[in-house]
Amino acid sequence: MAGSDTREGLPNAGEVSGGPLIVTEDAHLLDDLLRLCAAAGAMPEVHHGPPAGREGWERAPMVLVGDDAAARCRGAVRRRGVMLVGRDQGDPDVWRRAVEIGAEYVLRLPDAESWLVDQIANAVEGVGRPALTVGVMGGRGGSGASTLACALAVTAARSGRRTMLIDGDPMGGGIDVLLGGEESEGMRWPDFARSKGRVGGGALEESLPALHGLRVLSWGRGEEVAVPPQAIQAVLAAARRLGGVVVVDLPRRVDDSVAEALAQLDAGLLVVPGELRAVAAAKRVASAAGTVLKDLRVVARGPYSAGLDEQWVAQALGLPLVGELPLEAGLVAAGSSGEPPGGDPRGPLARFCAAFWDLADIPRGAEGATAVSGAGGP
Repeated sequence: MAGSDTREGLPNAGEVSGGPLIVTEDAHLLDDLLRLCAAAGAMPEVHHGPPAGREGWERAPMVLVGDDAAARCRGAVRRRGVMLVGRDQGDPDVWRRAVEIGAEYVLRLPDAESWLVDQIANAVEGVGRPALTVGVMGGRGGSGASTLACALAVTAARSGRRTMLIDGDPMGGGIDVLLGGEESEGMRWPDFARSKGRVGGGALEESLPALHGLRVLSWGRGEEVAVPPQAIQAVLAAARRLGGVVVVDLPRRVDDSVAEALAQLDAGLLVVPGELRAVAAAKRVASAAGTVLKDLRVVARGPYSAGLDEQWVAQALGLPLVGELPLEAGLVAAGSSGEPPGGDPRGPLARFCAAFWDLADIPRGAEGATAVSGAGGP
């Protein structure tokens, strides 16, 4: 099992690069460590003792020292991210050897395998600020939630943010269609249906279609494939570890898989047309989503029924108002020519999304329920 954490943990993103350093002559232990590195998507460097010179020892994101090699590592430079790894559960001298080489953790296999895979992947990928993750749901069918999700992602990517758009609605026909990428090569949700445990963030990003400066995980056009909640969790966790922005287009119903997606959101946007029936339907959606997601906000959409406006819609739902989703003439025609929602940086939809991201980048304590204003004007 994992031993006590005696220092500050692993290096942060930007401090290190490359794969872990393994120091051991134990062939069986080496096989196990190579297997765990492969599971974490890491390519290790293997030595029987500390590499010649300080650079090889210090530049690795983490160092895995086998019990058999501890004595050979006594004179190595003290650094963060050193772990002493072995199999003998009852070794009374293991803690003394750990202190001698400055190990932060003492690991016993196989008990610590799952934990170690996570630490290897964290060290190689870097653990920085997780992605700002926003979900978009429709208050009723045809509310424009998918259009807003696409526009938010396109706008974030255009501003230079690392961006991933994830289609959470298997019955929506594939969000890649809205981006003109239905024929693009890359993996779709059915390819991840059997994912369990950890998915590498870098591997996920590289496997997805790249459209309009962002990565897109959509559904295919074949038969519906059930993606279990654990696969949803693994993929979204990998996307969040990459940092930047993740936008998730969600269905109105909340099943176990959708609940798993909602649990990973920083905020949700509920798109609600300004009609009494739409508000009534949105109340049911908000009630279901609110059992998991605590930060749910309203994006109102006109035209409005008599006596209604965006403030009334938000108040009727008892949720903070983000703003009014602007109408954009020619959006369908633009899509037919290959321009995605939000593709025109001067259009009202793109300006609305840019204003939202500007507010969303404010620290959470100051974000409050500030509404996006003026985004739809000239």
